[in-house]
Amino acid sequence: MWAGAPRSTDVDPMERAPSEAADALGPYYFHNMLNFITFPRRHQLNAWSVLFVAALITFVVACGASDNESPDEAGDGLITTQNSNPRVSQEPNANVPIPDKTPGRGVPELTGLAGWINSEPFTIAERTSEGGVVLIDFWTYTCVNCIRTFSFLQDWNEKYADASLTILGVHTPEFDFEMDRQGVLDSMERFGLEYPVAQDNERGTWTAFENGAWPAKYLFDSEGSLVYTHIGEGDYVETEQAIRTALTAAGRDLSGIAAGTNEGPVEDASAIHLTEELYAGYGKVYGLGGSISIAPVEYYLGPDRVVEYTDPDFHHFDKVYLQGPWLNEKDAIVHARSTTGLEDYIYALVFARSANVVLEHRGESPIEVFVELDGGPVPVDGAGPDIEYDEAGRSLVRVDESRLYALLELPEYGQHELVIRSDSDRFAVSSFTFGNYLQGP
Repeated sequence: MWAGAPRSTDVDPMERAPSEAADALGPYYFHNMLNFITFPRRHQLNAWSVLFVAALITFVVACGASDNESPDEAGDGLITTQNSNPRVSQEPNANVPIPDKTPGRGVPELTGLAGWINSEPFTIAERTSEGGVVLIDFWTYTCVNCIRTFSFLQDWNEKYADASLTILGVHTPEFDFEMDRQGVLDSMERFGLEYPVAQDNERGTWTAFENGAWPAKYLFDSEGSLVYTHIGEGDYVETEQAIRTALTAAGRDLSGIAAGTNEGPVEDASAIHLTEELYAGYGKVYGLGGSISIAPVEYYLGPDRVVEYTDPDFHHFDKVYLQGPWLNEKDAIVHARSTTGLEDYIYALVFARSANVVLEHRGESPIEVFVELDGGPVPVDGAGPDIEYDEAGRSLVRVDESRLYALLELPEYGQHELVIRSDSDRFAVSSFTFGNYLQGP
C-alpha cells in the first residue's frame, strides 16, 4: 500500500470559505455549481448525470454547429478551418482565434523573434518574394497537442523543403521555464525536428497573428497571401493538400511526391468523456476566464501562499485535490516541505486512456515522483514511456528536466484515480493533460 491514502475529512471545502471572500470567489462558485448540480459526490456517473450532460452538449452543439461544420472560404481566398472536435491547448483567458479574413487586411509578419535554430533569421516576405511557400506553426514544447503534430510537420518538411516550402516553428512558451533555449533544443532533439524554429518569448509574433492557441498553423502562398489556417490537431490530409495547392500554384512539380493519407491517431469510440487540461498555477486558474481546475477553495484566497490542504473523502472528477502543504505559484503548485514517507500528494479523478503531467525541474539533481493508479502502481501494459519501476515495484518518473512526462497509455478507456507524490520540496507541477487515442499520449 502507498503511504497516505487519498482520504481525510468529510467537510465540504465549499462550506469552509469565509463570507468576506465570496466576491473574489465568484468564478469558482459558478464553475463548481455545475459540478454540484450534475455530478453526485461519489466516483461515478449516474443516469440523471448522463442525461443532463447529453442534453447540455446537444444544446451547445446545435447552437454552434454552423461555425465548425466545414472549412470557410472567404472572398479573398483564405481558407480557415478548425477541427470540429478540436484538440488544442488554449490560453484559459483567451478565445480560440478566428483569423481576420477581411480583403486587403495587412498580412501578419514575424515580429520580435530570437534564438533562431536551424536557420538564419528571415521574414515571410523574403521567402515568398523568392517564390517560396511558408507554413508558420505556433507550438510550445510542453503542449501534448503540439507533440501529436510533430511527425506530420517533419514529414512535410522532408517531402516539400526542396520544392520551396519553408516550415517555421514559432515557439511561444506557455510557462516561463519554456523560455529557456536549451529546453527548446532538447525538445527538438527528442522529437527529431529539423526545420527552422525561432523563439517568441515576448509573444511579438503571437500578438501580430492574433493567435490564442497551440498548435496553430498559418500558410502563406508564393504571392505572400495568407491562404489557409488551422487551429488544433487533426485535418492532416487537408492541411497537406493546402500546402500542395500553394506549391503547385507557385509552379512546383509535385508529380513525384505522393500526398499523405494518414488522418492521424484514432480516438477510442467507447470514450464518453475526456478530462480537460488541468492547470495548477494560478496564472492559468484565477480569473473569470481561468480553468478553475483546483478543487479546494483555499487555493483561491490569494496567490503565492503556502496552504495546508486536507484531501476530502469525496472527489468530483476533472478536478485537482491536494494533501499537505503546497505553495501556489503563477506557473505551478509546489510541494512546500521535504518529507520521508510520501505522505503529501496530488489527486485527480479522471476519464481517459492516456495521461501526462508537466513538471518543472528545479535545482541540480533529479527528483523521483511516484505515480499511483487506482490505489497501486501503474500496470506495465498501461505505463507511459516515462514510467520506471523501483525495486519495490513502485511506478515513478525521474524528473531531470522541465518538460511533459507521459504517465499513462492504457489499453482501455475508463475512469481512474490518479495520484502523484514526492518527498522533495522541489516537486513543482504545472499541468495535467489527457487523451483518448488508441495509441500515443
